[in-house]
Amino acid sequence: MADHTPETTDDGRYLLINGRRWRATDPALPEEVGQRLRRHLMSARREVGAALRAADGAAERHARRRVQLAKTALGERGTPWWEQSDSERRDRWETGLAALDDDATA
Repeated sequence: MADHTPETTDDGRYLLINGRRWRATDPALPEEVGQRLRRHLMSARREVGAALRAADGAAERHARRRVQLAKTALGERGTPWWEQSDSERRDRWETGLAALDDDATA
């Protein structure tokens, strides 16, 4: 079985995919939290696709907001995780996860 782990920069801050840099997920993120955030992210991405197919602008905006929340909580958007203190990093993922969980039950 081939290894599909993307190449990273030497400092681990970015993934290199097809010659393009993408910010890596915060390595301090607890695995269980990361799994939950990735589930929210994949769900939100599916919602974006469904909204686009339905030409539903309001649903698309809502789904894209959820994608942004998940990506920010993962540390892939917003203030770079390497520029945040441990408490700021923890607050980022806890706040994002709470917002996504609340939104999913609303």
